[in-house]
Amino acid sequence: MAEGTSRAPQRPRRVPQRTCISCRTTSNKRSFVRIVRTADGCAVIDPTGKLSGRGAYFCDRLSCWEAGLKKDRLGIALKTTVSDEDRAALRQYAATHIRPDAPDEQEA
Repeated sequence: MAEGTSRAPQRPRRVPQRTCISCRTTSNKRSFVRIVRTADGCAVIDPTGKLSGRGAYFCDRLSCWEAGLKKDRLGIALKTTVSDEDRAALRQYAATHIRPDAPDEQEA
């Protein structure tokens, strides 16, 4: 190594943490599905996690999706009114992409 060039030890890379808006569990960002409020006020799935706009996260449990959409937790988190069309599209996404809960995972 050349004189005067020292390398600092590498720190482990920080993994972003997110919280499910329904069950409030915290985990790494990649284990959640991001819903984003677009500029025109629509709520859409953000598979890349990079769309601009206010975002909210659901975990991969169907009960969280159902509760979050039913109790309007998504609308509160996005600070908007989620339209019936957007709500139906999100329910359809959850039905096809989110695994059903195992009996021991369901909350009381």
